[in-house]
Amino acid sequence: MKNTLAITAVIFTFGFVILPVVWGDDDFRWGEMEEYKHRINDVTTVADPVYKEECGSCHVAYPPGLLPARSWGKVMLELENHFGDNAELDVETHQLITKLLLTNSADKSDYRRSKKFSRSINFNEVPVRISETPYFKHEHDEIPAHFVTANPKVNSFSQCDACHEKAEQGSFNEHDVRIPGYGRWDD
Repeated sequence: MKNTLAITAVIFTFGFVILPVVWGDDDFRWGEMEEYKHRINDVTTVADPVYKEECGSCHVAYPPGLLPARSWGKVMLELENHFGDNAELDVETHQLITKLLLTNSADKSDYRRSKKFSRSINFNEVPVRISETPYFKHEHDEIPAHFVTANPKVNSFSQCDACHEKAEQGSFNEHDVRIPGYGRWDD
């Protein structure tokens, strides 16, 4: 009986410490309390209206924390052939967006998911597609490709906001994934 009371007291006393680790996001680890504030926003949100207008008019305005600075630099140097389209910008807009991307890139971010993207990429690699990064592939490896590529409401893994309901807020938490036509996804 004393053991049961002691265990119950420990659970009630320290349950608040154990609960986030056991029941929380799969990426949360004890000792990351400084980064706990980033559980809602996995990556920095994009608030700049110029970036949202210029880059978000054709696709979701990808959070800069999903690629390292060297990748964003390459993307910005190749805008005349931006994945098959001409996305060239005037000089002032090009400089503004480049600065925003480089300043908030995965390798310069303190957001936990951005750090994971950055750490997954070999230093000598310069991916220009978020969907080709090792971390992205790891996080999406259990999703059957036909749920995405054969799904007219998604079409491609590059359409983050089609399944990640809070992508615009910088949250890519697996608990907020809803694949159109298939529902909630949780691995």
